[in-house]
Amino acid sequence: MKQQDEYWMRHALSLARRAWEQGEVPVGAVLVQNDRVIGEGWNRPIGQHDPTAHAEIMALRQGGKVLENYRLLETTLYVTLEPCVMCAGAMVHSRITRLVYGAHDLKSGAAGSLLDVLGHPGMNHQVELASGVLAEECAAMLSDFFRMRREEKKALRQAQRQS
Repeated sequence: MKQQDEYWMRHALSLARRAWEQGEVPVGAVLVQNDRVIGEGWNRPIGQHDPTAHAEIMALRQGGKVLENYRLLETTLYVTLEPCVMCAGAMVHSRITRLVYGAHDLKSGAAGSLLDVLGHPGMNHQVELASGVLAEECAAMLSDFFRMRREEKKALRQAQRQS
């Protein structure tokens, strides 16, 4: 399973790069059923003016259309970053079988870091969880993105002072 998880996480990383290219926080997600992609997503809340346009939600929406069902049974969702509360809730409602994520999100992660929505005993569906798959690569992409953003803001401030 580890080799398969890494394969699909690399696919999710390529989707995260699309988000970066569009000026979005680089998070990518791929929904797989029977070793076939049924949904893909990357962060797009800025470009779509939609606070729900997270990578996971986009992949789940596409998967629902492909299966013509909001129940995404026997699926695995691969995400480069631990999901937030909204995305974790959507995973429970959609009944995915398994979540595999890369980097932990200590500030807003809802799959064990800050909260544990997926493992909460009161939930009516339990999602299997694997974390830390290609974590270093996933975390590095996010760190590089935010470092670049800070440098751009600093350069802009310096240019404004000089004009």
